[in-house]
Amino acid sequence: MNDKAFMKRAADNIRILAASMVEKAKSGHPGGAMGGADFINVLFSEFLVYDPENPQWEGRDRFFLDPGHMSPMLYSALALQGWFTLDELKEFRQWGSPTPGHPERDLNRGIENTSGPLGQGHTFAAGAAVAEKFLATKLGKEVMQHKIYAYISDGGVEEEISQGTGRIAGTLGLSNLIMFYDSNDIQLSTETKVVMAEDTAAKYKAWGWNVLTCNGNDVDEIRAALIEAQKETERPTIIIGKTIMGKGALRADGTSYEACIDTHGAPLGGDAYINTMKSLGADPENPFVIFPEVQELYAKRKEELKKIVAERNAQKEAWAKANPEKAVLLKEWFSGNAPKIDWSACVQKEGSATRAASAACLGVLAEQVPNMICASADLSNSDKTDGFLKKTKSIVRGDFEGAFFQAGVAELTMACMCIGMYLHGGVIPACGTFFVFSDYMKPAARMAALMEVPIKFIWTHDAFRVGEDGPTHEPVEQEAQIRLMEKLKNHHGKDSIRVFRPADADETTVCWAMAMENMETPTALIFSRQNIAKLPAGNDYEQARKGAYVVAGSDEQFDIILLASGSEVSTLVAGAELLRKDGVKVRIVSVPSEGLFRAQSKEYQESVLPAGSKIFGMTAGLPVTLEGLVGANGKVWGMPSFGFSAPYKVLDEKLGYTGENVYKQVKAML
Repeated sequence: MNDKAFMKRAADNIRILAASMVEKAKSGHPGGAMGGADFINVLFSEFLVYDPENPQWEGRDRFFLDPGHMSPMLYSALALQGWFTLDELKEFRQWGSPTPGHPERDLNRGIENTSGPLGQGHTFAAGAAVAEKFLATKLGKEVMQHKIYAYISDGGVEEEISQGTGRIAGTLGLSNLIMFYDSNDIQLSTETKVVMAEDTAAKYKAWGWNVLTCNGNDVDEIRAALIEAQKETERPTIIIGKTIMGKGALRADGTSYEACIDTHGAPLGGDAYINTMKSLGADPENPFVIFPEVQELYAKRKEELKKIVAERNAQKEAWAKANPEKAVLLKEWFSGNAPKIDWSACVQKEGSATRAASAACLGVLAEQVPNMICASADLSNSDKTDGFLKKTKSIVRGDFEGAFFQAGVAELTMACMCIGMYLHGGVIPACGTFFVFSDYMKPAARMAALMEVPIKFIWTHDAFRVGEDGPTHEPVEQEAQIRLMEKLKNHHGKDSIRVFRPADADETTVCWAMAMENMETPTALIFSRQNIAKLPAGNDYEQARKGAYVVAGSDEQFDIILLASGSEVSTLVAGAELLRKDGVKVRIVSVPSEGLFRAQSKEYQESVLPAGSKIFGMTAGLPVTLEGLVGANGKVWGMPSFGFSAPYKVLDEKLGYTGENVYKQVKAML
C-alpha cells in the first residue's frame, strides 16, 4: 500500500468512526467530519507535537476546533491517539458521556477548549498564540516553541468575530498560529454562495496573513501546505482547503452522497449508512474498529513523539539549570494557583470613583503579577485599565515584552482572545470596557463560565450616571443579566461566575483581591464612573469577603434595613442621616456579591438580614436585581426604564437617587 492509499485508509477510519457515532446517537453532523478527515489525519499523525504520556505538558502544540459540531471528527482522531476508547465513542451525545455533542475542555483527553458558538474557537486559538509569544519573552524560547493550530469552517468565517480575530492576528504577526479553513461550500441550510460572495483569500491577505490554498482532501497538498506554514516567521497562516462535504458517503441507491447539504446536520441513515460503511471498508454491523494498519501508523507517531518530547525535555533541563528562577516561574504559572499579592502596596484615594480605585489595584497587579495580561477595547483611559498600562507597555508586532493587549473596538473578540490566553496556560488575563458593552461579551462570559476559566472582566461606567452620553451608554438591565448568570451553577456545583460591585474605593481593593484569588470561575468587576463617598468610619472592609455585610448601624435595634451595592450604598448613608434625625434606627448593608453572600452559612445570612425585617433596597439597575434579597416584606427603588441624557447629578435628582428620596420612601414604608 503506497503512502497515499495508506493515509486514505487512516482518514477513512476517521470517517467510519465519525459517521457511526452520529448514526448510533441518531443525532449529529457527519458531513463536515467526513470532509475534514484527511486534514485532521495528516495533522495528528505527522505534525502535531504532544506528549503521549503527559497530556498537560506545557510545551505541547495546541489544537482548537472552531466548528464544535464537527466533534465526531475530533473524538475519532483522539481515539486513534489513545485518548478515547471505542466504547466511549459509542456513547456520543449520551448522558454522562465524555463525548458530548460539542467538545468540552478536557486536557487529559487532548481537548483544549469548548468549541461552542462558531467563531469563538479560532479566536481562542489566536489568544493562545499571543500567550505563547508573551511567555516566550518571559521564560525563553527553549520552553515556548510550539504551534497553535486552529480549524475553522465556513460558518466560523462568516461569524462577525472572525473579522476582529483576523485583524488582530494579522496586526500582531502571530506567526505561531496556523489555521485550516475547511472550505466545502456547504452549510446547514444553504450552499455558501447564497450568503457569501467575498474573496476570503484576499480578505486574509489584506489583514496581513500568509494565505495558502490546497485540495483539502489530498494528502500531498495538505502536507506541503503544513510544511510551508511551519516555515512562516512573520505572519499567521491560513490554509484554505477545498474539501468535499460528506466525502465517501453514498446514498441508498449507491450513488454519491458527497457535497450534499443533507449530510451536514443529520445521520446518513438506513441503506445510505450501510452503503457508505461498505464502501469505506467497514462492517456496518461492527463499525467501531480501528484498523490494524491505522493503529500501527499512530503507534509509530507515538514513538516519534517520545523522542521529540525527550529532546525538548532535555532542552528544558539545561534551560532550568541555567535559569533556576525562570524554572520556578514556569512551574508556578502553569500550576493554576492564585498569585501571591501584597495588597498593602495599594493606596486608595478617599472618595474616588471605583474605576479609579480599580486603576490603583491594577497598578499593583502590573508590578506583582508578571504573568498577567490586561486588555481594553480601546477604552483604557476611560475604563482605567491604564492603571495597568502605566506600569508596563502594549503588546505590539515583534515585541511581546509588554503585558497590555490593545484589542481595538472589538469587545467579543477581546474577551475570547483573553479566554484563549488562559486556555493556553501560564497567563492570567483581564479585560475591560464599559459595562453597557458587556452585552457584546455575553457569549464569551458564558463560555468562560462553562469552561471555568478564571478571566477577570472589568466593566466600568456602571449606571445611568454615565450622564450626557445618553441612554445608549447607560447600563440599566446589564447588572440583572450578569447576576442571573451568577445564580447559575457550573458542573461542579459552584456559582458559574462571581460578580462584584464595590461600594467605595477601599471595598474595591477587597473585591480585586477576591477576584485574583478566584482561580476556578470568571469574575466580573463592576465599577463607577463618578466619585463615591467613603463608607462610614470604622467599617471592616474584610467583611466584604462574605458577599454582604453590615457597614453601619450594626449595634442598633433597627427599624429597617437599607440595602444596596456600588454607589447606591453611599446614597443610603446620606438617607440614613436624615432618618436618624427623625428617630428612625437603620442598618445599612453593602452587597458587593449576592452570589458570595448566598454561599455563606444560613446563620450568617440571618445575622445580616434577619427574617421578617423591613428592607429598603436601592439599585441603579432593574429592581429585580435586588428583589431576591429584599423579599416580599420590602421595597426596591430601581430603574424601570432606560436612562436619560443629562449631567449625573441632575439624573440623581430627577430619578430619585438622593438621600432625600431615601428618607421619603422609608418614611412611607414605616
